[in-house]
Amino acid sequence: MSTSERFDCHYCKDSLLGKKYIMKEDTQYCTKCYENLFANCCEECSTPIGCNSKDLSYKDRHWHEQCFKCAKCSRSLADKAFAAREDLLLCTECHAIDYSSKCITCKKTILPGSRKMEYKGNSWHETCFLCHRCQQPLGTKSFIPKENGYFCVPCFEKQFAYQCCACKKAITTGGVTYQDKPWHRECFLCTGCKRQLSGQRFTSRENYPYCLECFSNLYAKKCVGCTKPITSLAGAKYISFEERQWHSECFNCMQCSVSLVGRGFLTQRDDILCTECGREK
Repeated sequence: MSTSERFDCHYCKDSLLGKKYIMKEDTQYCTKCYENLFANCCEECSTPIGCNSKDLSYKDRHWHEQCFKCAKCSRSLADKAFAAREDLLLCTECHAIDYSSKCITCKKTILPGSRKMEYKGNSWHETCFLCHRCQQPLGTKSFIPKENGYFCVPCFEKQFAYQCCACKKAITTGGVTYQDKPWHRECFLCTGCKRQLSGQRFTSRENYPYCLECFSNLYAKKCVGCTKPITSLAGAKYISFEERQWHSECFNCMQCSVSLVGRGFLTQRDDILCTECGREK
């Protein structure tokens, strides 16, 4: 037989004609060479996993099918759910007995592979983690803990949340209180300009809140000198005379502009004058 007609094992060069062989990366090997060169070693029995055996693997570890067993009860794990714990493979029942957490509601084991809800060190079956009010599963929805119970947001708002006196909707976070009434921050507005008052200085008129600017423009007395509002909210001082008011800095002689604060003065019709200018008149 010519060299071109030969069909040999790539490693030992024995003829493969009429024999079983295995191809690997377009190269043929006899079964013996293939097992010696490439077969994985079984984690359980430490012997090679031959060509005639099924190789089961998990995280780069390999077993004969008959060796792939629960480390505790020795039942076969082939084609079954299992869990790993400290390099040991366990059937779901053995793992549940030794390691799985218990549902705080029904007190039963939460089996590996089933959905589990956790909050502050406690665990629940997904179907046991319920809203305390409507008894619907909370799942991955937002919830609020209250008085040893857990509530979905709509139920919490109905049972516990304050209602904003402006929009009548529930206040779930933050909020402000004015005259013993609750408001959303975004609803607590100046009666005049409708700007938010939360975090700002404000005052009131007939129980309605106003920003300082609106209050001054609407209700403050006007200075005779500069015609601008006089407000004492910021601690500003003013002079009052015959139902007229001046800012302290505006209470000046109409003729020479000297300040009249703390000094005698004279009046001439609507004008106020220092005594010197008054005598000249």
